Amino acid sequence: MNIIDGRAHAQAIYHDLAQQVQQLKRQPKLVIIQVANHQASEAYIRGKIKAAEAVGIYAEVQNFPESIEQNQLLTVIAQLNEDRTVDGIIVQLPLPGHLDEFIVARAIKRSKDVDGFHPENLGELLIHETLLEPCTPKGIMTLLEREGIELTGKHVCIIGRSNIVGKPIALLALQANATVTICHSRTNNLHQHTQQADIVIVAVGIANFLTDDMIRTGAIVIDVGINRLNGKLVGDVDYDSVSQKASALTPVPGGVGPMTVAMLMSNTVVAATNQQ
Repeated sequence: MNIIDGRAHAQAIYHDLAQQVQQLKRQPKLVIIQVANHQASEAYIRGKIKAAEAVGIYAEVQNFPESIEQNQLLTVIAQLNEDRTVDGIIVQLPLPGHLDEFIVARAIKRSKDVDGFHPENLGELLIHETLLEPCTPKGIMTLLEREGIELTGKHVCIIGRSNIVGKPIALLALQANATVTICHSRTNNLHQHTQQADIVIVAVGIANFLTDDMIRTGAIVIDVGINRLNGKLVGDVDYDSVSQKASALTPVPGGVGPMTVAMLMSNTVVAATNQQ
């Protein structure tokens, strides 16, 4: 079984991006907005800063208290939208309950939306014209491409229909000429769908959700989940059982996660190039 090493692929991408950054007339700038202090968010932000340093991007973190009002946060974003030294803006999730994630995402200028969450950027996935694709789906597609996994004619089953992963990866897989099935919490007879698939992408946020009896022998399994179980990070895939049956599998940690961060850096370089 092939363990797909997302960390190794991400490092190779950083090397290529660093060469692109050297060709720019100025250093790209990424602003990370953090509201409140969450231990998990702190770890993710540190990872993004480290990746930015590897590429040559200047990453600035702007911290705000949990009590910040939505209008105040929108004012901050509006100022960053007009700042020509800023190429990319992201808001670290989750946000406190009184802040509307959809409104906040929509407020970011689409050309600086390096997370790829703006409704117009998501909408343009339908016609395959957006330059800033959502990072996790883009990372999955890049991982499959770099592993030499052809999607044309393949059956891809996606478990999860979120706006961040499930729906965008379905569109990208369709554009790559795959036949796509989207499953979710209301899907009847889930096993029947997953057992037919050549590639199964799992993004449900439930530890060890996908088991070996749910896939066919030789399937490729992409695990998007990040869950904490008994003090350990685990994915949505029961790794021990599925690894005995799949032909290729992304581990957690070390699979899709590093590629998501790499695509954030890629999108920032794209945004900086466009602005230049």
